[in-house]
Amino acid sequence: MSKPVFHNAEEILAAVGQPLGTGEWLTITQQRVNTFADATDDQQWIHVDVERAKAGPFGAPIAHGYLTLSLAARFLPEILDVKIRMGVNYGLDKVRFPMPVRVGSRVRGRGELIAAEKTKDGAVQATIRVTVEIEGQDKPACIADTISRYYF
Repeated sequence: MSKPVFHNAEEILAAVGQPLGTGEWLTITQQRVNTFADATDDQQWIHVDVERAKAGPFGAPIAHGYLTLSLAARFLPEILDVKIRMGVNYGLDKVRFPMPVRVGSRVRGRGELIAAEKTKDGAVQATIRVTVEIEGQDKPACIADTISRYYF
């Protein structure tokens, strides 16, 4: 599915309830997991101890949930194109992690515009549900309602 392009506030407001694009597949490597562990000081063995994790509950090391969530920043520009002069992340609403991501798995983002409104400072605040899919799995890795402010 190709990503939609939005040129102004009215186009975003009119698209509420519509699916957006789907991002490219990304392989989750042990190096990415280790780098995230170093950056966040989360060195739990299920993430970084490959041998122990193989014998653990998931049969392999898994990505941190917050690593999976952080990929929303990568996937958003892949699932929609907003022609703006500036955009800011405003926050998140509901976030869930239904399925762990094993190292070596491929993930991608899929988007849906679930809400949008004009703000007092002239922006459009858009809530985009980003679903992080795992290749070959029925359940997603993460579902997050991201909130962005777009200034045209």
